[in-house]
Amino acid sequence: MGKTTGFLEIERRENPFREVRSRLLDFEELHIPLETGERRSQAARCMNCGVPFCQSEYGCPMHNLIPEWNDLLYRGQEREALERLMLTAPFPELTGRVCPALCEKACNLAEEGVTNRDNERYLAETGFSKGWIQPRIPAFRSGKIVAVVGSGPAGLACADLLNQLGHRVTVIERADAPGGLLMYGIPNMKLPKEILMRRIRLMEEEGIAFLTGTEAGESLQEAYDAVALCCGARKPRSLNAENMDAQGIHFAVDYLTAGTKSVLLGQPPEITARGRHVVVVGGGDTGNDCVGTALRQGCASVTQLEMMPPAPACRTPQNPWPEWPRILRTDYGQAEAAAVQGGDPRRYETTVSRIHADAQGQIRAVTVVRLAEGSGGKRQTVPGNETELLCDLLLIAAGFAGCEEKTLSCFSLTADFRGRLMPADGSHYLKGKLFAAGDMHTGQSLVVRALADGRAAAREIHAWLGRKRS
Repeated sequence: MGKTTGFLEIERRENPFREVRSRLLDFEELHIPLETGERRSQAARCMNCGVPFCQSEYGCPMHNLIPEWNDLLYRGQEREALERLMLTAPFPELTGRVCPALCEKACNLAEEGVTNRDNERYLAETGFSKGWIQPRIPAFRSGKIVAVVGSGPAGLACADLLNQLGHRVTVIERADAPGGLLMYGIPNMKLPKEILMRRIRLMEEEGIAFLTGTEAGESLQEAYDAVALCCGARKPRSLNAENMDAQGIHFAVDYLTAGTKSVLLGQPPEITARGRHVVVVGGGDTGNDCVGTALRQGCASVTQLEMMPPAPACRTPQNPWPEWPRILRTDYGQAEAAAVQGGDPRRYETTVSRIHADAQGQIRAVTVVRLAEGSGGKRQTVPGNETELLCDLLLIAAGFAGCEEKTLSCFSLTADFRGRLMPADGSHYLKGKLFAAGDMHTGQSLVVRALADGRAAAREIHAWLGRKRS
C-alpha cells in the first residue's frame, strides 16, 4: 500500500492553520488544504503494514479501509479511493474535519502517523467538486417507516443507513435546524455549517425527511414501525459553588449555540464575550471551542480552568502505542489565546469555589482554589490557595452526565447510574419499538464513535424489522 519507501522519504505534513491574527477576525475555516500533489505524497506514506492498527479497535471506530484508499489516492485513482472510503464512512467531509483521528495515533508510524483525516477530507471535497457524490436513491422500499429522534452524529448515521436499507425514515429534531451537536455544539471555524447543510440536502434528496422544531414523545410508537432515540447525553454537569444563580453564567453548549446562530444570521449573539473577562471551566474540546469563540467575539481576557494536572509531554510506560496517547496538547483556541495574551490560558488543578455578583446580580469575579489528589484518588481543595479572578462571563464546559430527564420521562425510560440507556447485553433495543444509539446509549464520547454506534443501531433495527415482518 502506498509507496514502498514513502514513509522514509516523505515527512508528515498536515493541512496548515491559517495565521492566528488573521483567523481571529472571522469564523471561517481554520485550515488551508494542501495542493493535490502534496496530498498524494502524504497518502504515499501509508506503508504496507502486516497489521494495520489504524483499522483496529485502537484506531478507527468505523473500521475504515484506510490502507486501501490511501493507496488509491497515492496512485491518483481518487474516485476509486472515495468509493472505498464511503463503504464505511457515511460523512467523510464531516469526520475529515472534526474527528480526533484515533487512526493516526494507532498508525505503525506512531507519532508520525499518516495524515488520514486530511486525506479523507480531500477525497470528500474532491468528490463533491467533481460531482462524484450524488444522491443514492434506494432501489427497494421495505414498506416500513422509522422515526429517528435527534439529528446529531448518531441520528444522521442511523437515518442514512436505514434509508439505504430501504426503510422510510423521518428524523425529528427539536432545534430549529438539523445537525444536533454538529450544527450548534461545534463552532463554524471547526465545521462550516454550509458543509453540514450540503450533506443534509443530499440526505433529503435520498428520501429522508427532517422535521425540525418538533418535540418527540412516546406516541411515536403508534405511528412508526420502529423509533431510534439518538438524543445525546445533553445533561450538563454544573459547579458546586456559591451564587450559581448569578447572571452571566452559562453552560458551554448554550454559549456555542448562541455564537453559531449569530454567525449564521449575521446578528449579534444573545450571549457575547465582547469586552468581558471570560472564565471557562473545563479543559476538553468544548472548553477549547469556548476559548476560540470568546477570542473571536472580542473578549477582554480568557482563562481556562482544568481540575486535573497537566498530562505528561510524552507517553508513559502505562500508555503504550497503539493506545491513544494521553499527552499534553495545545489546541487551536489555546494557541490563539497564547498569541493574544502572551501565555497559555490554562490553569491546572484549579476550580471555582465561589462566584461574586454585584448588586444587580451580575457576575463580576470568581474565587478559584487549587486542587490536589486526596484519599481514594479524589481531587480535594488545598486550604489557603484561593485566588480571585475578574469574571463577567463564566462558561461551564465540565462535561455531561447523560440523558436529559425530560427525554427519559417522555418515553418512560430509566437510565443507568451513568445516565445511559445501555441494556445489559450491550444491544440497542430498549422496549416496545424503541432503540437507542450514540451518546444516549454509550455515554458521552467522540463524534466518530457516535457515527459508528448509529450505524450499528440501524443494522439492529433492520434485523428486528425483518423478524417482525416474517
